[in-house]
Amino acid sequence: MNNPRVRQNDNLRRRSAMVKLPRASRLVRVAYRGGDVMPVDLSVDLIKATVQLEQPLGDGSRTVGTGFLIADTTPDGKPRTILITAAHVFERMPSMTARIGYRVQGSDSVWRYDPEALKIRDGDHPLWVKHPTRDVAAMVVEAPEEFVRAAIPLNYLAKDDTFNAFNLGPGDEMMALGFPRGLSANSAGFPILRSGRVASYPLTPSKDFPTFLLDFSVFPGNSGGPVFMAQAARRRPGGNDTQDVQFIAGVLTQQVELSGERLEIGIVTHAKFIRETLAMIDQAPGDPVTQAQAAQPPPTPGAIAAVSTPTVPLGANR
Repeated sequence: MNNPRVRQNDNLRRRSAMVKLPRASRLVRVAYRGGDVMPVDLSVDLIKATVQLEQPLGDGSRTVGTGFLIADTTPDGKPRTILITAAHVFERMPSMTARIGYRVQGSDSVWRYDPEALKIRDGDHPLWVKHPTRDVAAMVVEAPEEFVRAAIPLNYLAKDDTFNAFNLGPGDEMMALGFPRGLSANSAGFPILRSGRVASYPLTPSKDFPTFLLDFSVFPGNSGGPVFMAQAARRRPGGNDTQDVQFIAGVLTQQVELSGERLEIGIVTHAKFIRETLAMIDQAPGDPVTQAQAAQPPPTPGAIAAVSTPTVPLGANR
């Protein structure tokens, strides 16, 4: 576990499940904790780190959401894997055990869906932590080794100054991963990759604007998925220099609705609150958390995704 993350070679990637990526996604080179420099494509890496969360209901339907894995360490430096999702995904699962949609690649290089049981409650006690004011949950999981390697390093989560550092604003394109209505990209259970443009202003500071809008259709099952930017050679406004921009901007938590009509606009909670939720895992009960201002808060044949992404009236996305 102390070795640098090992990446699959190009041959394995070519034989993996086919997923079409936007042209903006390119390989760049970044330094990892071990000091080695490795090629990274955040779109592909997040696809591998994103999982379906589901729980069968008594009426034959399923509650479905999305989660993604982050690589973290304990206070004494031991590596661990953290599952991130929207808190309402877990809250709407009434039973103590859910299923997490891992995938495995066989000796023939073919991927297959291989979900495992995930205990989310011990009696009435939830095993996840929830941010005190935002719809974000985090939970330590014992993931298969391949998913431990696939977990995204913590430093890819945007900080409060990331948007300003890259001069991001309305009209910039971001991507989102999820399982709309419980659907996956293929029988191996990979998530569906979609894109949309930032549709609100201002985006920061997050203490005043803890969420932002993304112009794309949101469906039940998308909740809890990562929203990220993976853009190569981005040119700074008013300048000639370029830079590679790859980071997780936040987690999809809601959709906008007006008079009962879905407006095809998603609400993204800033990654800062994912960081704050991760910090809560090691806090004793009652320890303070830096908070924002309180605000309004692959399917089997015939299965139905029953979870609904929360809706908020227009103008109430804070």
